[in-house]
Amino acid sequence: MTRNLIVIGAGMASGRMLEHLFETQPGEWNVTLFNAEPRGNYNRLMLSPVLSGDKTYAEIVTHDDDWYAAQSVTCRFGEKVQRIDRERRVVIGERGELAYDRLVMATGSNPFMIPLPGHDLQGVIPYRDLDDTERMMGLAKKPGAKAVVIGGGLLGLEAAAGMAARGVDVTVIHVMGHLMERQLDEAAGYLLKKALEAKGITVLTSANSSEIIGTDGHVSGLRLDDGRVIACDLLVMAVGIRPNVALAKEAGLAVGRGIHVDDAMITSDPNILAIGECVEHQGAVFGLVAPLYDQARVAADTLGDTPASFAPKEVATKLKVTGCDLFSAGDFADADDREDIIFRDPARGIYKRLVLEGQRLIGAVMYGDTGDGPWFHGLIKDRTDISDMRDTLIFGPAFQGGAQADPLAAVAALPADAEICGCNGICKSRIVDAIQGGARTLTDVREQTKASASCGTCTGLVEQVMAMTLGDSFEVETVKPMCSCTSLTHMDVRRLIKSRELKSMAAVMQECGWKTSCGCASCRPALNYYLLCDWPGEYRDDDQSRFVNERMHSNIQKDGTYSVVPRMWGGITTADELRAIADAADKYQVQTVKVTGGQRIDLLGVKKQDLPDIWADLNAAGMVSGQAYAKGLRTVKTCVGTDHCRFGTQDSTGLGIRLEKALWGAWTPAKVKMAVSGCPRNCAESTCKDVGVICVDSGYILHIGGAAGLHIQGTVIMCTVKTEDEVMEYCAAVIQLYREEAAYLERMYKWLDNVGLDHIVERVVTDGDSRKALAERFHFAQQFMQQDPWAERTKASYRELYSPLADLTMEAAE
Repeated sequence: MTRNLIVIGAGMASGRMLEHLFETQPGEWNVTLFNAEPRGNYNRLMLSPVLSGDKTYAEIVTHDDDWYAAQSVTCRFGEKVQRIDRERRVVIGERGELAYDRLVMATGSNPFMIPLPGHDLQGVIPYRDLDDTERMMGLAKKPGAKAVVIGGGLLGLEAAAGMAARGVDVTVIHVMGHLMERQLDEAAGYLLKKALEAKGITVLTSANSSEIIGTDGHVSGLRLDDGRVIACDLLVMAVGIRPNVALAKEAGLAVGRGIHVDDAMITSDPNILAIGECVEHQGAVFGLVAPLYDQARVAADTLGDTPASFAPKEVATKLKVTGCDLFSAGDFADADDREDIIFRDPARGIYKRLVLEGQRLIGAVMYGDTGDGPWFHGLIKDRTDISDMRDTLIFGPAFQGGAQADPLAAVAALPADAEICGCNGICKSRIVDAIQGGARTLTDVREQTKASASCGTCTGLVEQVMAMTLGDSFEVETVKPMCSCTSLTHMDVRRLIKSRELKSMAAVMQECGWKTSCGCASCRPALNYYLLCDWPGEYRDDDQSRFVNERMHSNIQKDGTYSVVPRMWGGITTADELRAIADAADKYQVQTVKVTGGQRIDLLGVKKQDLPDIWADLNAAGMVSGQAYAKGLRTVKTCVGTDHCRFGTQDSTGLGIRLEKALWGAWTPAKVKMAVSGCPRNCAESTCKDVGVICVDSGYILHIGGAAGLHIQGTVIMCTVKTEDEVMEYCAAVIQLYREEAAYLERMYKWLDNVGLDHIVERVVTDGDSRKALAERFHFAQQFMQQDPWAERTKASYRELYSPLADLTMEAAE
């Protein structure tokens, strides 16, 4: 018979418990899920990427409405539980009571708010949930917004970094001498502080807060005990959490710091279990996700009457704060009977410290290079005698056992229960089981285990586990030659064209030792692009070295007809343009007229011989080619912005038109799509474009590296600027850098993965001289590229190209 299970709290611990429960005991429980938040389970670890703009809330939802419906879970979200009647086995919610056979309490924790004078002012908030995150995101809309974050732990630094990424002036106040003192020693804390300050965040350590200042009931600043006042529009307290035990205490359950539970996660009432941050087990409370997931598994087994026992494990901390890799494990405090082994590489920002007690490793702190962290953690947990490897210990497992040591020794040495993915609590054996069960790609592993599916910092380690398990069958992507005509790679050819000043295809093929006399359908389009990019004004475009769509200036369809797409600047059109399109559709018997996703109109089914005439008619109406076929700028999608929308913060339409008119015609390694959204609601979908602009009150957030085709890729934030002129310059610069560095047919997101965001930021954002030079080179090249091909091709001398018998030898290569 199906039993009634009530779960209070839809957090990460209860969510994982329900997954285990439905997997091991399908149909056994009628589940009702209460949650005070008006939403279900989402990955709270990923709130910081939502805050910074790297992810959306939808991307961090763990269980959506469809999942709950598929599992027949009754969701009572946005409803607080008022009381538990243990004698009647009833939960009383705001909308009525409900009986249970078993009850699981997953009430989580409450943020601790320092009782400073003024702590109850408006604008003083914790950083705990999505609502807090949205408050911080909203601050970025205020020009010149300032924020103070009290707390230099992980949560506080993530809050600071996220707001800074949105253009907020942020100051972090930390009472201790260095940041993250529980996880890092002083040297690593210094490196972290230095990295944060390089990102524009002010960090004050050894700073004690004395009073929160307010104006008209709203926070306006923070006074320190030395008299300094830090002005702010929002103050975020991130100074710790306390288990939320009020409901359990009122119900008469045994409570200390948290709700008391035994090894099976059962409370003092045998019908009630508790898991997550609200529990206390053998005097310990828990805040990291790995032990919470262990508790979830034990609770699910307990509900199924399967013996299970929760045993806390020593947990290592592997973190990624604002792009800084950190790792710590064990005890790294100073003591007379301890020795340190330290490695420093200031140029690369790498610091490693190992703490020894006798012949045992008892602590490790790493900054900048954390790849060997799990191996060191294993030595600490297993109390390994390190006397035989002491001299090379700091260099990691690859240096143990001589020069011929297996480079995968680190991952091979990890025990089966070693945690690989901290966000989702996935251990090595779970990944190995998935691989042995048929997972062959990183995507397969992510889908089956969730490992590396959240923040992604463990991706490299997951791939090492795959390489260790699959052996020779693990496919590592290798650098391939440009084509069969040469052994050189695309990047080799690009370097030689520039360094040897090769300015024709013949010169490239001669000097670089091409195996064929005139190249092939793979290398000729690439060489044509590289020469155009590197020698604008000197090299003349070879039309016959382009793919068929680029030569025809239209996209060929499966029936041999073509589609014609006139350009509509920023998605704006006029009645006259629409009449011209309608007349052309009638005159040339166009099969289909369709609005595209790029806010344009596509005329599909145009016969090849009619192309010059339809172009001429559209040209006469003032319309030029939309270059929907191009390895170049396709569209700049816009929303209506301040022209009409009540949420618009900037003239997104005007900026989109300005960008498109400046950038169209620019040949690039692959297609480039852009968008300008007038506010963070992002109606123009800027966060899945190659280059996207999000308008905010204080300026413009520039995104790069998105894609929404066969590959789905969200953008990353490149920078925030204040003026339209800066948007124009930065966009021209980043596109020029992409033009100069990417391989032919390499989309911007792949180029970004290859070179790294730091490189792009350095060339385009940090180094102003580099940015200006890139933008100047782009605009110089535009003199020679920004020409309407339709106008050229309507000349009589070109019409023979469009006869039904014209050569289409490049078509197969498209």
